[in-house]
Amino acid sequence: MIHGKLENVNVYLALGATDMRKSINGLSLLVEEQFELDLFTGNLFAFCNRRQDIVKIL
Repeated sequence: MIHGKLENVNVYLALGATDMRKSINGLSLLVEEQFELDLFTGNLFAFCNRRQDIVKIL
Protein backbone atom coordinates (compact mmCIF):
# COMPACT_ATOMS: atom_id res chain seq x y z
CA MET A 1 0.00 0.00 0.00
CA ILE A 2 1.28 3.43 -0.93
CA HIS A 3 0.76 6.34 1.43
CA GLY A 4 1.26 9.98 0.55
CA LYS A 5 1.79 11.80 -2.71
CA LEU A 6 3.40 10.27 -5.76
CA GLU A 7 5.05 13.45 -6.98
CA ASN A 8 8.63 13.26 -8.24
CA VAL A 9 8.74 9.47 -8.00
CA ASN A 10 10.83 7.50 -10.48
CA VAL A 11 9.79 3.99 -11.49
CA TYR A 12 12.64 1.65 -12.41
CA LEU A 13 11.79 -1.47 -14.44
CA ALA A 14 14.18 -4.40 -14.23
CA LEU A 15 14.77 -5.70 -17.73
CA GLY A 16 14.70 -9.45 -18.26
CA ALA A 17 13.24 -12.16 -16.09
CA THR A 18 13.58 -12.09 -12.32
CA ASP A 19 13.34 -15.16 -10.11
CA MET A 20 10.03 -14.57 -8.34
CA ARG A 21 11.06 -16.90 -5.52
CA LYS A 22 13.19 -14.02 -4.24
CA SER A 23 11.81 -12.32 -1.17
CA ILE A 24 11.84 -8.59 -0.50
CA ASN A 25 15.36 -9.01 0.89
CA GLY A 26 16.65 -10.63 -2.29
CA LEU A 27 15.05 -8.02 -4.53
CA SER A 28 16.37 -5.17 -2.40
CA LEU A 29 19.89 -6.61 -2.77
CA LEU A 30 19.43 -6.53 -6.56
CA VAL A 31 18.49 -2.85 -6.38
CA GLU A 32 21.46 -1.93 -4.20
CA GLU A 33 24.17 -4.12 -5.73
CA GLN A 34 23.34 -4.54 -9.42
CA PHE A 35 21.55 -1.26 -10.11
CA GLU A 36 23.64 0.71 -7.58
CA LEU A 37 20.56 2.62 -6.40
CA ASP A 38 19.30 3.48 -2.92
CA LEU A 39 16.14 1.57 -2.04
CA PHE A 40 15.01 4.21 0.47
CA THR A 41 14.71 7.19 -1.90
CA GLY A 42 10.94 6.88 -2.35
CA ASN A 43 11.31 5.50 -5.88
CA LEU A 44 9.59 2.34 -7.10
CA PHE A 45 11.39 -0.74 -8.45
CA ALA A 46 9.40 -3.25 -10.55
CA PHE A 47 10.40 -6.84 -11.37
CA CYS A 48 8.56 -9.39 -13.53
CA ASN A 49 8.89 -13.11 -14.11
CA ARG A 50 9.78 -14.92 -17.34
CA ARG A 51 6.15 -15.31 -18.48
CA GLN A 52 5.52 -11.65 -17.62
CA ASP A 53 2.33 -12.44 -15.72
CA ILE A 54 3.61 -11.58 -12.23
CA VAL A 55 5.03 -8.23 -11.08
CA LYS A 56 6.63 -7.39 -7.74
CA ILE A 57 7.13 -3.75 -6.83
CA LEU A 58 9.34 -2.40 -4.05
